[in-house]
Amino acid sequence: MKLNIAVLPGDGIGPEVTNQAIKVLKAIASEFDHNFTFKNADVGAIAIDKHNDPLPDATLDICKSTDAILFGAIGHPKYDNDPSAKVRPEQGLLKLRKELGLFANIRPVKAYDTLLDKSPLKRNIIKGVDIVIYRELTGGIYFGKKYLSEDGNVASDLCEYSRPEIERITHLAFEAAQNRRNKVTLVDKANVLESSRLWRRVVTEVAENYKDVELDFLFVDNAAMQMILNPKQFDVILTENMFGDIISDEASVIGGSIGLLASASIGKKYAMFEPIHGSFPQATGKGIANPIASILSAAMLLEHFELFNEAQFIKIAVEKSLKLHISTPDINSKYDNITTSKVGDFIEDFINNPDDTNMNFTNIHLGQSTII
Repeated sequence: MKLNIAVLPGDGIGPEVTNQAIKVLKAIASEFDHNFTFKNADVGAIAIDKHNDPLPDATLDICKSTDAILFGAIGHPKYDNDPSAKVRPEQGLLKLRKELGLFANIRPVKAYDTLLDKSPLKRNIIKGVDIVIYRELTGGIYFGKKYLSEDGNVASDLCEYSRPEIERITHLAFEAAQNRRNKVTLVDKANVLESSRLWRRVVTEVAENYKDVELDFLFVDNAAMQMILNPKQFDVILTENMFGDIISDEASVIGGSIGLLASASIGKKYAMFEPIHGSFPQATGKGIANPIASILSAAMLLEHFELFNEAQFIKIAVEKSLKLHISTPDINSKYDNITTSKVGDFIEDFINNPDDTNMNFTNIHLGQSTII
């Protein structure tokens, strides 16, 4: 297969982790005889600095002319610490989602057996957790009309949804459940919000088309609590934009690090793949950023194009790296010399040498050839 991939590394650790995902995709292309090409473009704070625009037209044009987008991270302290800034890195990401119609954000959450002790939650609570969150991405309060009074003392943000916006992501969530454990949980605030009551009505109607899928409901505050008390009850979580943002970040503690969580943002025509973590500017250039989320996002990219064997190969390589403690300090207390690039090197080597399982630990931790 031939794929043209737009690469938007962004800010902070974005370029470092994205480089590892590209490294792994190139290994997959070599191993499976595919042709992947990559074209870089600016987004976020770096784009503001260079072009005075968090999403330059040139970047958007590149995204629209390629098959998929590999995204890094955006954000910089000079904007985070300045609430009065008129132009912000996050505006680039929101505009990109809207312009490309990326209405469905898909975030898998998995508890790896080798990392159960890294989570602040008890082993018996998280062992076996396997959740996927379907978050609506282009509607709701993030995109609603915003108001600030002239004196700056009154502000509002409109949360607005339409039936078609809810229906299209609901169908995706139920289709996903049919290939998993046949359960969808709608997370809303229907006891208070009219927009949530519309979600509940529409989702209930759509559910009639999926008789094999169980549907239940949780208010978002209860869902946040249940995510900690009993996350194994969840299969597919369906929710609106802001609730999905919060719930999926909370779910990251299950795996032990937000650096493990990948995501896909899907529309009718375009698709973008990105780790859910932020730009982590304090770690920039230190080699401590976890690239696993970005690498697993690359696996989701392959799945989007039905390259399931290739994606599975990456997942096997990731699990092997975790088992052998070839991982960054956020989840690795055994070795302190494993850098961002070493993790990428190991996974690349594993893909290039799939039949060779004789691991030379000395070389691994010296950063030399990992498979002999």
